[in-house]
Amino acid sequence: MFKNPITMIKIKYCLFAAFLCIGLHSCIVLSPKKYKALLAQRDSLATRTGSLEDSVAHLRADTARLHHAINDLQNTYNTLSSNYNSLNDKYNSLNNNFNTSSSKVTSLSADLKKREARLKEVEEILRKRDEAATALKSKLQAALLGFQQNGLSVDIRNGKVYVSLADKLLFPSGSIVIDARGKMALEQLAAVLNKELDINIAVEGHTDDKKVINLGQIKDNWDLSVLRATSVCRYLTEVEKVDPHRLTATGKSEYQPIDPGNTAEARAKNRRIEIVLTPKLDELYNLIKQ
Repeated sequence: MFKNPITMIKIKYCLFAAFLCIGLHSCIVLSPKKYKALLAQRDSLATRTGSLEDSVAHLRADTARLHHAINDLQNTYNTLSSNYNSLNDKYNSLNNNFNTSSSKVTSLSADLKKREARLKEVEEILRKRDEAATALKSKLQAALLGFQQNGLSVDIRNGKVYVSLADKLLFPSGSIVIDARGKMALEQLAAVLNKELDINIAVEGHTDDKKVINLGQIKDNWDLSVLRATSVCRYLTEVEKVDPHRLTATGKSEYQPIDPGNTAEARAKNRRIEIVLTPKLDELYNLIKQ
């Protein structure tokens, strides 16, 4: 059984023609009416055949276009699929980087909070240190008020209290033995230090730049600065009973002048004993070690 309608029409057309020929050959006389009907049927079949052939041609053209369109779409799909896979790989890479960065940010944020907390602790300790230094300065100025016109001064530098005593207030010229007026000043100083137990004490000896001459066992300015510092420490510990564990004696010789001039007045300023008082900052040191 034929399924193609064009083929079937062609067959019908051929059969019609064959019957017509047989009829004519058999000398069958057809009436004009039937003859015209047969001709009309033939023409109708021819017209339908032509129309169907045109439809087939259009369908074939449409089919070709659809194949091209499908190929184009397939190529576009393949390109998009490739781009998608590439973008997906990039997304996964970026996502991994983001997760890694996010983890680092979280870690850094936690570390920053710890550092900020430690900074606040340090700032609070330094604030307490400055307050303690200011209070200590006030107490010392009040206790040593009578000596401030004789070469004694009290000031604060870098959170430390410096009590500076001119050499003439403590020692005779070229001597390492404390005189009576010097002992009075150290007595007043010790009265404050024995009440302020959270204070470390450094006694520094300073000289001018003139070389030591004919001072017996004292060989040079180094010797003179160290021996004067140790004389003050001995007096504070042995006479005024300041805890020796709190004291340190050092000699700076001529190498830390407060006035670099070459005048007699400048040299007099540089010949001094500086007692450096530092509030104990165990909390701060422990915090820094962490």
